[in-house]
Amino acid sequence: MKYRTLGRTGLTLSEISLGTWAFGNNVYGGVAEKDGIKTINAGIDLGINIFDTAPQYGTDKQDGVAEIVLGKALKGKRDKVHISSKFGRNPCIEGGRSLFYKSRVIDSVEESLKRLQTDYIDVLFFHSPFSSDEIHDDVWEGIEQVKKQGKVRFIGHSISMFNQTENMAREWAKEGKIDVVQVVLSLMNREAQQLVNTLSKEHNIGVFARECLANGFLSGTITKNTVFEKNTLNARYSKAALAERVDQVEAFKFLIRDDITNMPQAALKWVLDQKGVSTVLSGAKNSYELEGAVSASTAKSFTADELKLAQTLLKKDFDAA
Repeated sequence: MKYRTLGRTGLTLSEISLGTWAFGNNVYGGVAEKDGIKTINAGIDLGINIFDTAPQYGTDKQDGVAEIVLGKALKGKRDKVHISSKFGRNPCIEGGRSLFYKSRVIDSVEESLKRLQTDYIDVLFFHSPFSSDEIHDDVWEGIEQVKKQGKVRFIGHSISMFNQTENMAREWAKEGKIDVVQVVLSLMNREAQQLVNTLSKEHNIGVFARECLANGFLSGTITKNTVFEKNTLNARYSKAALAERVDQVEAFKFLIRDDITNMPQAALKWVLDQKGVSTVLSGAKNSYELEGAVSASTAKSFTADELKLAQTLLKKDFDAA
């Protein structure tokens, strides 16, 4: 495993990190608690030292299921790793509506700390606000409070609805309100590339890249005949949309070579080769998938010609989750 500095935070993070969305609900088919714990521990053995979670990674009956799993897995190992979590969205609170105000950030941090069995969170992200209208002015007072109390070290913006919220991230970075951003970035969605370049270069903002396998399409296992389990994330796609995505993945298979033997490795290495990226979030559901993701860290970077060809082959930015 190789490591990078997370912008101005100074934190040293593994190039491959582990996102825990799949451990909290059925979004990717579901993972039993014991298997989630096993995968997290395998990640530590592989050199992963940053784990990303959220209260939203739960069910309509229980917030933060993934946080609970992560807390159990990291018991006695907290000093070896970093944790990022989020606030502003909870599945048990009125259908997961946005909650970006002072009392909510304070309460959310307390709830997350309890579930995670820790007394601090390294990076706390705004969880995907859809517009600046969702942000209450007093939220910054709440953030300052939890930071002063040592319960949160750094603040980030996990960006969703990119076109509506890109400028918000730029303004917050310029004003020094955030230290990190989390963006969708993959061979199939590159809308955040310019933002990443600007924020990392001009403001030394750290960057988490997520959905790097395009919600599983860059795993190499999805075909035009794949039938997704009901209520999982990819079940929303029509046959035509599925075929379009599969065809796009086929075009990128030229990136597979001697030291990169499959599409997931190629996809993750491509993201690692993008300027400004600090860590790539793997959504691995088991240790086997995680080992494959980690192998991208030590693979040789793509050549300028390979990166240029990959750039020209993308027909359009495919929708994020």
